[in-house]
Amino acid sequence: MFAVYAESFSPDDPLAALVVGERPEPEVPDGWTTVEVKAASLNHHDLWSLRGVGLKQEALPMILGCDAAGLDPEGNEVVVHAVISDPLWTGDETLDPRRSLLSERYQGTLADKVVVPKANLVPKPAALSFEEAACLPTAWLTAYRMLFVQGDLRPGDTVLVQGAGGGVATALITLARAGGLTVLATSRDDGKRRRALELGAHEVFESGARLPVKVDAVMETVGRATWGHSVRALRPGGRIVISGTTSGPDVENAELTRIFFLQLSVIGSTMGTRSELGSLMNLLAASGARPLIDRILPMEQARDGFAAMAEGDIFGKVVFTR
Repeated sequence: MFAVYAESFSPDDPLAALVVGERPEPEVPDGWTTVEVKAASLNHHDLWSLRGVGLKQEALPMILGCDAAGLDPEGNEVVVHAVISDPLWTGDETLDPRRSLLSERYQGTLADKVVVPKANLVPKPAALSFEEAACLPTAWLTAYRMLFVQGDLRPGDTVLVQGAGGGVATALITLARAGGLTVLATSRDDGKRRRALELGAHEVFESGARLPVKVDAVMETVGRATWGHSVRALRPGGRIVISGTTSGPDVENAELTRIFFLQLSVIGSTMGTRSELGSLMNLLAASGARPLIDRILPMEQARDGFAAMAEGDIFGKVVFTR
């Protein structure tokens, strides 16, 4: 079958490790099923895999991709939940210490077919296209959990999204607005600030700028470069929800005094559950909000999509279709 996969690692030139070609038809273990992929989206996780981060040599060759929407064997339209937990695990699968994402231990979604546990299929609402639904299982699910589960935000609350422009940050802005929140966003780039307004942010600011109000929560994916600003932006009792550190994890001044004196909360967040993916799709279907798609390419042109992501030449999701 056709597939986009890694057959080696290249830390300095990830595209050198990318192969667009043929792989054997997948075997289907008991309790698993196949999905005929109609659309799949690209994540930075895929570039890191090509560099050898989070993917072991013995797992190669590995089909890339975490996100997909398609048809199950009965012809039902489904979305693939990317978190694979231990078969014996019960409860929140993101807390399973043995969990993995598709394309880490198990072959990924950038192919004609993907094999997943039957429990990882979520019905796709008819209101969402395959291309839209394929954007959701990683970045958009991460954003949904940050806002409404770990952040526990409610309509009328005020949220600050740091680093507008990244995949999770753009999802945060759209979902926060759809959920009835007042949305502030920051970016160093004027063009990205303008795009954040188009996505639904109420106000935008340069990174580190003084805000007119204290916020209920900050959504943090940047790390070192914005951490101090995030802590200072919060009202007493506010919370930072962090799911990434794109500028680096080490912070010289963690603002611990401010954190304990103002009783602030720092909450980690990773991916989301199958039920949360269903809730995310229901929110989009009901609100009319949709994922921002930068470009849609046939999967045969996957190398062009990977190159655009590697160069930072995108705003929104790159989607591949079959």
